[in-house]
Amino acid sequence: MTIERDVRAAAERAGAAGRALALATRAEKDAALLAMADALLAGSPAVLAANAEDVDRAEAGGAPANIVDRLRLTDHRLAAMAQGLRDVAGLPDPVGEVVRGGTLANGLELRQVRVPFGVVAMIYEARPNVTADAAGICLKSGNAVLLRGSSSARSSNAAIVAVLREAAAASGLPADVVQQVPGEDHESVKVLMRARGLVDVLIPRGGAGLIRSVVEESSVPVIETGVGNCHVYVDRAADLDKALAIVLNAKTHRTSVCNAAESLLVHAEVADAFVPRVVAALQDAGVTVHGDASFSRVDGVVHATDDDYAEEYLSLDISARVVESLDEALDHIRRFSSRHTDAIVTEDLAAARRFTAAVDAAAVLVNASTRFTDGAEFGFGAEIGISTQKLHARGPMGLPEMTTTKYVVTGDGHTRP
Repeated sequence: MTIERDVRAAAERAGAAGRALALATRAEKDAALLAMADALLAGSPAVLAANAEDVDRAEAGGAPANIVDRLRLTDHRLAAMAQGLRDVAGLPDPVGEVVRGGTLANGLELRQVRVPFGVVAMIYEARPNVTADAAGICLKSGNAVLLRGSSSARSSNAAIVAVLREAAAASGLPADVVQQVPGEDHESVKVLMRARGLVDVLIPRGGAGLIRSVVEESSVPVIETGVGNCHVYVDRAADLDKALAIVLNAKTHRTSVCNAAESLLVHAEVADAFVPRVVAALQDAGVTVHGDASFSRVDGVVHATDDDYAEEYLSLDISARVVESLDEALDHIRRFSSRHTDAIVTEDLAAARRFTAAVDAAAVLVNASTRFTDGAEFGFGAEIGISTQKLHARGPMGLPEMTTTKYVVTGDGHTRP
């Protein structure tokens, strides 16, 4: 089929580009990243015009407001994308880093060093800023990247990729270090998932359906990134002023992202004091609370079901429940968490330690908003996504997580006895 031939040909070109990129110096990669940042700003009229086509099409099709927000580019967001590329250029190069090493008893010198994966494919939804972010992180870590964004952002992604390819080529790197995967229907995604041997790693980034489909159907190794059903648990020993600020920030700072809080748990001992207060504050911010019987006593709270507790809303909605103990909170989180980020608000050190030890998530926070689970906020400078699996990486994936390792063994005529 034409699509299969075209996708596999793109993967083969990416392989050749990746082999060339693996030999590039840090200075060469950084120069290309800076050129990409400049080109993105210089090409902003074309990029924003293409994005306007996507936004108009989404709005005409009745897309939800949170999806349109993820899709929309502005001068400010484009400038942030360019700055992101500059920031990546300023980060240490992970390629060649010695993870461990030494001299063995027999005199062999052994080093475990970081090396690129080779060809990384990204399948992602809506957000065109991911196109530039992924290209920059993959280039810095020595990987060629195949980008398969959603059809809703096809015009934006095409414009961004065109700008980045031209800048890479002008800097002396192969243009094919960045490619948009040919095809707009699901067949191109299926071909990508079957391209074992041509694609080294596949990273899905989007909703639960997309991630599940890629994990279950792909023969290419997959790094699973995160659906974010994130919890905030307000303990009986919580400072309620802190708790209120954390819940509001975690839920309302930006609703359409995976580290936004989607579920609130409150210990019964502080429920009478905290529930009316937090519901009023959330409602004032436009949030619909889906609560249990204790929360439903407050006007305007919608009765919650198990589906609500399992939901990643990505909107001005939150599920809420009163629990009788820390153990009950842990049981609830164990049942419904997506293992992305869960937080506790407490002044009890023992409760905090118990929570951090018991919760199985990529990030567990104490007295802080879930919105901090982010590569830039963690000081990594950039991230390709937030992995919710346990191999090969977990949590925000920065540059080191976009490499694998190999052993370099140096001898002097050594033979094994």
